[in-house]
Amino acid sequence: MSLLPPPSEKPLNLIAFAFLLIAFLTGIASSFQQPTLSLFLSQEIHASPFMVGLFYSANAIIGILLSQLIAAYSDKQEDRRKVIMICCLLSIIGCVIFAYCRNYWILIILGTTLLGLGSASNPQSFALAREYTESAGKESVMFTTIMRTQISLAWIVGPPLSFAIALNWGFSYMYLVAGAAFLLCALATICLLPKISRNLAKTQQSGEIIEAPRTQRKSTAFLFADCLLCWMCNSMYFINMPLYLIHQLHLPEQLAGILMGTAAGLEIPVMLLAGYLTRFLSKKQLMFTALFCGGLFYIGLSVVQQTWMLIALQGLNAIFIGIIATIGMVYFQDLMPRQMGAATTLFSNTAKSSWIIGGPVAGFIAEFWHYNSVFYVSILILLVAAFCLHKVKSV
Repeated sequence: MSLLPPPSEKPLNLIAFAFLLIAFLTGIASSFQQPTLSLFLSQEIHASPFMVGLFYSANAIIGILLSQLIAAYSDKQEDRRKVIMICCLLSIIGCVIFAYCRNYWILIILGTTLLGLGSASNPQSFALAREYTESAGKESVMFTTIMRTQISLAWIVGPPLSFAIALNWGFSYMYLVAGAAFLLCALATICLLPKISRNLAKTQQSGEIIEAPRTQRKSTAFLFADCLLCWMCNSMYFINMPLYLIHQLHLPEQLAGILMGTAAGLEIPVMLLAGYLTRFLSKKQLMFTALFCGGLFYIGLSVVQQTWMLIALQGLNAIFIGIIATIGMVYFQDLMPRQMGAATTLFSNTAKSSWIIGGPVAGFIAEFWHYNSVFYVSILILLVAAFCLHKVKSV
């Protein structure tokens, strides 16, 4: 007997709450792991800057390969919820390994594999949400936007709390809290998410190619490159910013968490506004706005050193990341309307792919130059991203 109640027994408000809760919980888990990883590897594992960058790259490669396989598998399954549940359970095991293991090679091979499998729970939940809104006749862009704001809401709380737990009680407690978030996510999936029948969609599209049309594959490739380069800048910022504040500017360690939390808080109104503006502006125009603000953000980081200025700059960072994280995902889904799981995971993998290049580059720059040198490199990268976005079809 299935533990999952039939969709008809679930009120619509409860279903919407479940999707928002799962987005928040996966955001909490990621906001505990990513901001503190470079500090964890540096202080607990005593890894060099280059080995820190290498860890990020290995983590990204494993995550991309596994999540893309899961995406292809999930698009063929009748019930996407089972995939989400399994991913959450694997993430719990990965968090336990990070909590108690201090061997670099075990963490980079086993720990990252489990977390890589588990990380697919986030794009899978967004793919299920898009299928739910379309089957229920709801406005998918705004629902996706509101879901994405829950991740930003989690990043308001997550980074400051993760740094506080890690610095005062230790990294073991921090990773156990992240594991608890995944456990709650699995329970919410079991009890609250609806089963979306995919047979109807398959019947309606019988005889059609479910892949992206050939005329849009080029646009999809350029959009992937654009988002990849944007996330690459953000990845290098994440890796080097905490170390830059501590070792180069000699500012308090807690400031890194405050900056990340501030940006996440400001992202929420940006995302909601961006979702609303899709009624008047194209997604391509909004993405160009994000690139412009991102360029201003990295120019500012390269020259300011005062705490209040660093906090003020997070407004530009919020516009940059808020639009890319929300409109970028919907853009992929619009270009690949018959493959929601693959499209959402492809967007998610642009962020993961960024660590493959950004990790070693950030580590190399820190090893031989200065931590803030990555900001100059990021400005050049965003110029290339603008060229790629120019080649994407407006939908």
